[in-house]
Amino acid sequence: MVILNWNGKHLLEEYLPDVVQNSEEATIYVVDNASKDDSVAYLKQNHPNVKLIQLMDNQGYAGGYNIALEQVDEPIQILMNNDVRPAEGWLRPIIRCFQEEKDVAALQPKILADAQKDHFEYAGACGGYIDHLGYPYCRGRLFYHLEKDEGQYDDEVDVFWASGACLAFRKEIFIRVNGFDEDFFAHQEEIDLCWRIKNLGYQIKVVPTSVVYHLGGGTLNKLNPKKTYYNFRNSLFNLLKNAPHKYYKKLIIKRMLLDAIAFLHFFLLLRWKHAFMVLRAHFDYYGYKKRMLNKRRSSYTIDDYYHTKNIVFKFFVQRKKRFMDIN
Repeated sequence: MVILNWNGKHLLEEYLPDVVQNSEEATIYVVDNASKDDSVAYLKQNHPNVKLIQLMDNQGYAGGYNIALEQVDEPIQILMNNDVRPAEGWLRPIIRCFQEEKDVAALQPKILADAQKDHFEYAGACGGYIDHLGYPYCRGRLFYHLEKDEGQYDDEVDVFWASGACLAFRKEIFIRVNGFDEDFFAHQEEIDLCWRIKNLGYQIKVVPTSVVYHLGGGTLNKLNPKKTYYNFRNSLFNLLKNAPHKYYKKLIIKRMLLDAIAFLHFFLLLRWKHAFMVLRAHFDYYGYKKRMLNKRRSSYTIDDYYHTKNIVFKFFVQRKKRFMDIN
């Protein structure tokens, strides 16, 4: 298990003891992403059995994990946010799935909200999907609408992406797809990773018998304009890199039209910083366009990547709020 930390001493104090107590089967690493607080001192004093990897600069989620995982040799690795509290026995279903299903390259547990434990949590809920235009959503979470967990998604199923809040994978496959794309820096890099894994023909699953509780927004919460920036920019990166070659250009044009509506939505609500970040995301997308196109591989494309055509229309126009109502 590898936990990335940046200025999160208060989160380590709250969550790491439960991680250690409920993860006896795992070797635990904490990767400190050049924290300015007392995270490192806290770890050395209170958790000497947790292995510490210190980075000299903040490399973000993608870069931090890429560098750290070069020092982690275990064949099955689990990346976990520093604000995740695993339930007792959560590792056994994960280990069982990897042992029994050789085509499964990555998976996630059921992710519930630590602040409201009978509801799904935003970052992954019970498995991730995207629509035709690259907008992500989850079983149990459409946009910011979170469903109550009533066992409706307790079946173990193939999903499109597994949450970076708690992401387990086979290291050999992670290496084969060249790890995380560091140009993403943070947010949706796990979708890009999973898309590349799916394009190789491997499965990605959610294992709901494994349960963790996630605080969410521990490093960058949903009200932060920077999160708006990364989500809009990186979603475009995903289409540019991974969507089928025959129509990825049309998809991006359609996305730009819908993103323009999102810009107007933020602007009319007087959320000007968020509106500006949508514009900045598109300007920066053009700055990275050639670089991202160079990362495309014609053999890396699957046509049936999406779960539904237009999640924006279904949610905002048809008013469908639950994953089970989406088709």
